[in-house]
Amino acid sequence: MHLLDRARALRDRLHDERERLRARAVQGAIGAAAFEFLAFGIKQAWACLFGGLLLALLIATHFFYPDDAPIARYDALVIACVLMQIALIATGLETLEEARVIAVFHVVGTAMEIFKTQMGSWAYPEESLLRIAGVPLFSGFMYAAVGSYLARVWRIFEFRFDRFPPLWAAGLVAAAIYVNFFTHHYVWDARPLLFAATIIVFGPCVVWFRPDREHRPMPLVVGFLLVATFIWFAENLATFARAWVYPSQADGWAPVSLSKLGAWYLLMIISFVLVAAAHGPKARTARPSKSSLGAAVRQAGAGEEA
Repeated sequence: MHLLDRARALRDRLHDERERLRARAVQGAIGAAAFEFLAFGIKQAWACLFGGLLLALLIATHFFYPDDAPIARYDALVIACVLMQIALIATGLETLEEARVIAVFHVVGTAMEIFKTQMGSWAYPEESLLRIAGVPLFSGFMYAAVGSYLARVWRIFEFRFDRFPPLWAAGLVAAAIYVNFFTHHYVWDARPLLFAATIIVFGPCVVWFRPDREHRPMPLVVGFLLVATFIWFAENLATFARAWVYPSQADGWAPVSLSKLGAWYLLMIISFVLVAAAHGPKARTARPSKSSLGAAVRQAGAGEEA
């Protein structure tokens, strides 16, 4: 059987197991709510597949990678990330469209990495051969992990939107954020204005996501902040694993400053706009009607992403 067919067969089997578990265990409103919360967590973990594997690699190689290995740890991470990317596409766990989005994240992220490391914002403490202007190539995959998550979560949770902002307005805010990541080293940091701009442009938007049978609403900016918070926690683990270090961590690990949470929130805006632009108008469809919600309930599990 083809590898892609095996992956689809596994997904279908997991769908069937989930519905059998629902039939056995879910009783009453509290049971249904608990099952939906569990489904939400599983889907989030599934969407984080690439990022979760990368974080696990960073931690595992920090503790177990041999000091005398013929390949530098950072170079081994590059090879592992390339293999993971190939495996995700070959098994259909990542679509070619999502892979294109991730490639854009590589370029955008690596350009910022080169500038930021030269400005001393952070550093990569270990030697490696696979690097550009002193930046290890695996760093691009860390930005790609964010892009992979957004592209996958959009599909897995079947995002729908109320009051999605005009893409040109969202693009202007994203462009201003990206430029400010560079210019604030030379002129006034415009982050206060940029935070306000994100509220003005994205504040009215509501994202509808489907954790189980029904779509649920959430203000889009709340979603940005929640994801940024989880990335900040992951960043603490990554810096503990010496994937990179901030100046405050040069003499030993210390928690990442909470100010980085704001930076990750702004980076989420850039990421969201890139994914929205790559997916096209079909990804910005309006929220489901009540009739379609009812149909989703009746057809739960049919064709749904694991």
